[in-house]
Amino acid sequence: MKFTATQIAGILNGEVEGNADVEVSKLAKIEEGSEGSLTFLANPKYTQFIYTTEASVTIVDKDFVAENDISTTLIRVEDAYKAFSQLLEYYNQVKMNKSGIEQPVFISESSQMGDNLYLGAFSYIGEKVRIGDNVKIYPNVYIGDNVEIGDNVVVFAGAKIYSESVIGNNCVIHSGAIVGADGFGFTPNEQGEYSKVPQTGNVIIEDNVDVGAGTTIDRATLGSTVIRKGVKLDNQIQIAHNVEIGENTVIAAQTGIAGSTKIGKNCMIGGQVGIVGHLVIGNNVRIQAQSGIGRNVKDDEVLQGSPALKYGDYNKSYVHFKNLPKIIERFNTFEKNQNNE
Repeated sequence: MKFTATQIAGILNGEVEGNADVEVSKLAKIEEGSEGSLTFLANPKYTQFIYTTEASVTIVDKDFVAENDISTTLIRVEDAYKAFSQLLEYYNQVKMNKSGIEQPVFISESSQMGDNLYLGAFSYIGEKVRIGDNVKIYPNVYIGDNVEIGDNVVVFAGAKIYSESVIGNNCVIHSGAIVGADGFGFTPNEQGEYSKVPQTGNVIIEDNVDVGAGTTIDRATLGSTVIRKGVKLDNQIQIAHNVEIGENTVIAAQTGIAGSTKIGKNCMIGGQVGIVGHLVIGNNVRIQAQSGIGRNVKDDEVLQGSPALKYGDYNKSYVHFKNLPKIIERFNTFEKNQNNE
């Protein structure tokens, strides 16, 4: 796809300075720009590259003042970073503007489909599934019986949505994600063998949720595993049965959350965090990467370490952790001197 500087300026409500008819067909970093590419300048430390970039078009702030000659066509906007993000979103919408039903697919006769559906080849739609308007389901997706999917949802290739799951409006489910797999429920008998506890609940994903590639959200044993509106989940996250994640919480990759833990609103959880089961984590909590959480957490706490400590306490303690060999050596020397007296 090709766009002229004039067309891009129209999308961004910007002003063209230079060749308004120059065309671009790809995106690039400003230091790697080449002919036919579009880039942007938002961070002042990259200003030097605007004088050498070979990008055909560069988005800049309105107040940008060039100190040397430049060859790239400028599009001046209120906020270059936001404008470039807006353009990326527009580009994705154009690129992903698929519709219709490819073949072969399986669609149960009892299922209901909304308007403007895209259904990729080799997808499976089970019994009594209900799908809203403007939904895009890419190839090799499995959607089990009695699943409900809202409007404007995108399910990327290879995702699996098990039976009874409910997905709200404006959600994105990335490739390889699994929604509604059985929770990890087993009980030992007298012989030390394990019997499976039936997982009869479901998963509810509210509006405006993103689920990253390879992430698994287990169905509840009873009731529902719930992902509240606005939650953003990175790739390869494990969310166990009966977990609840509050509104607008964001969780980075490789985090594991054990069963029945409740996480509040507006939390930020770093990568590789481990959270044990049956905990209550408050609102606005910040958990640093690779922390281990084994206790309830109050609102607004910032934690780090394993087991996690308050962030400030951890940093103070770490000063001593890294100096521990020297401290031990000093202690041993002191003890030796005391024995020689």
